[in-house]
Amino acid sequence: MKDGTVLEQETMERVQLDKKSKDREAILQLAGKFKVTFDFAETFSSNSNYIKEENYTNESIEYILVIQDEPDLISLQHILVINDQFVVKHWRQDWLYENQEFLFFDKEGVWEKSCIGPEEAKGTWTQKVFQVDDSPRYQGFGTWVFVDGKSYWEATAAAPLPRRQENRTDYNVLIRNNRISIFPTGWLMEQDNQKVYRNAEGKDECIVWEKGVENQLRGDYNVQPAIDYWEKHQQFWADARAVWQEIIDAQRDELRVHEKLDGKNLYDKIFALDRQFSLENYDQRKNKDHIRQIIAAHQF
Repeated sequence: MKDGTVLEQETMERVQLDKKSKDREAILQLAGKFKVTFDFAETFSSNSNYIKEENYTNESIEYILVIQDEPDLISLQHILVINDQFVVKHWRQDWLYENQEFLFFDKEGVWEKSCIGPEEAKGTWTQKVFQVDDSPRYQGFGTWVFVDGKSYWEATAAAPLPRRQENRTDYNVLIRNNRISIFPTGWLMEQDNQKVYRNAEGKDECIVWEKGVENQLRGDYNVQPAIDYWEKHQQFWADARAVWQEIIDAQRDELRVHEKLDGKNLYDKIFALDRQFSLENYDQRKNKDHIRQIIAAHQF
């Protein structure tokens, strides 16, 4: 007969396993066919002379597919479909269970490696977000919450400026306070963001707050162009992911990458490489070498 301590331990392990399974189901619900709307509005600034920018709104059809599904890792690739024909490879989100290793954004192209302990990581899921070229964007961790019929996950993470604002110079860090909520009709990402200027000593000055809402409405939308695109290009992007991970792993303390060099964006160069090499006679070794060379030129 098992003693009380062993039974209690086994019960706790079953509860944790059941919770993890429920977490995974929630994450997998982020995949599918959606109409996505993007709405952002600046709300409050302590500077009475600050002039708020105009509200930003946009919409598109988005196909989110599962490209990895393992017990402790779910990877989701976003692909936009514009006017039923034009395809844009969008962001990627990797979900890792009880992850302890992070690449936190500092400022101006610098990401710092950091770790948390096993107790802090216990039961959490890390969302690692990557840019359109599979370079790092931001990373945050938290637990999935299921209470009163609600399903949500929350985290705070520092990030570079969004592409819609990449020419602004009055702030250099976007502190994202994100909540992802699951609904029968789709899912919602609410953001209460701080646009911050971080100086050389690491001191933050909040320029303005921003409210953001990305609403993913599930439906039977035409995503065939995205499916066709991914079928032809998935090997290229698998290799790009592998090269990025190789470069990140090789760094001891931090990763330093210029998003723009000599007036040219890193993502434009990698997309050009994708168009050039995602053909029938695909040369994986040569392709990875080209990706390494492009990224190396942007490192500092």
